[in-house]
Amino acid sequence: MKPLFTFIILLLSCKISAQNNDTILLTLQEVVLMAKEKSIASKQAITTKETKYWLWRTYRSNYQPQLSLNGNLPAYTKTFNQVVQPNGTILFQPVHFDNSALNLSFSQSIAATGGTIYGTTQLQRYTDFDQKNTLYNALPYGIGYTQPLWQYNSLKWDNKIEPLKFNESKQAYIESMEQVSINATGYFFDLLIAQVNLQIAETNLTNTLNIQRIANEKLELGKISKNEILQLQLEQLKARKAAGMAKRDMEIATLNLRSYTGLSSLDKISLELPAATINMNVETDKVLSEAYANRSDAIAFVRLAAEAKRDVAKARGDNGLNATLTANLGYSKSAPSIEYVYQNPENQQLLQMSFNIPILDWGRAKARIRTAQANQQLTEYTIEQNKQIFVQQIVTQVTLFEMMKNQLVLTAEADSIASEKYQIARDRYILGNLSITDLSIAFQEKDQGKRDYISALRDFWGAYYQLRYLSLYDFEKNEKITYK
Repeated sequence: MKPLFTFIILLLSCKISAQNNDTILLTLQEVVLMAKEKSIASKQAITTKETKYWLWRTYRSNYQPQLSLNGNLPAYTKTFNQVVQPNGTILFQPVHFDNSALNLSFSQSIAATGGTIYGTTQLQRYTDFDQKNTLYNALPYGIGYTQPLWQYNSLKWDNKIEPLKFNESKQAYIESMEQVSINATGYFFDLLIAQVNLQIAETNLTNTLNIQRIANEKLELGKISKNEILQLQLEQLKARKAAGMAKRDMEIATLNLRSYTGLSSLDKISLELPAATINMNVETDKVLSEAYANRSDAIAFVRLAAEAKRDVAKARGDNGLNATLTANLGYSKSAPSIEYVYQNPENQQLLQMSFNIPILDWGRAKARIRTAQANQQLTEYTIEQNKQIFVQQIVTQVTLFEMMKNQLVLTAEADSIASEKYQIARDRYILGNLSITDLSIAFQEKDQGKRDYISALRDFWGAYYQLRYLSLYDFEKNEKITYK
């Protein structure tokens, strides 16, 4: 997806260069793509995605064979050690030796049982500098198995939960990018509304000046009163004030859009009015099915339930009754020289079970289990409530989208009527058969009609991108939304 973003940005750059040197013409889709490519929010989403990926890799490494080399080389000692004598007294004897050792081992965890199979090879050299004596001890090879008994198996539960977390993080990344689209749309329409308000204010000021010029001519002919002139002067002051405020709002909205989308160019920005229709059909059942298939929240429902079960299993496993079975088999030998320690080694075996059984814990284990079970029940209720909210949000958004489509048609008609009505009122005032009050009302209705239309456009496109966010589905292309 990133190469596609780069390609579109290059196309956008070509389009920008084709405009006037000091003006950039942008569409809504271009602003959204710029935000996805350059905004800090999109870069944060990418970084979070990468972090989750490496956490996933860390989890996967727990199930892979581990190979390690450890030892003490050198292990030189020169000191006094206490030595217990046959009669029970203690003497401090000087010691001067090197006791170096190397151990190469591998291990493999078994998720199904929680046990670990391992193998090792060891070599140890002991040199007594006082006695001028050297002795070698080797374990050419040995294998073993360690099995916890009646304990919590973290590997088994991680194998159920971590894949859910990873899938959840991938869908959360897509949601973050769609949230960038929603935010960019908001900044786009903030600037578009500010530009439209400035255009309205400047047009009104021009019209007011023209009407005032005509009114002054009428005043000289005695066709209107001084009061109407004063009213027009007041309208002119209002128009100048509105133009100044609209220019200030446009500068602020431009700065916000530049900051969010990462647009470095200092050229002026001119926005293209978005289309009033989208070629797509939206059905509630389709949106719900896609949302359950794609949203991170839907995965989180399953994950939270699994985590609650895991906590109960952990409480049962950590009840104080612990036992570990260890068995290993190998060969070992000691010799005064290294070449002999690997000749005819002797058999070495170990079978051991260590355990810890609590006799009296004053109900601690039972309390932990009951707490985990209560939390599991609470989690189930919370999941059920969140599912209801999940469904309600989608049903509401589908309804809202359809309402916005109808509202946009109505506001477009109202805008057209208000503009035509103002033109008629303006012509009638020039001909002298309309009062200044009626003309002022027509002014306001025209301006409000235009603002209402832009607001309806904003609601319509906002509902569109919100619908994409809630379903992670592109209803124009009829495909799931993905990012690489």
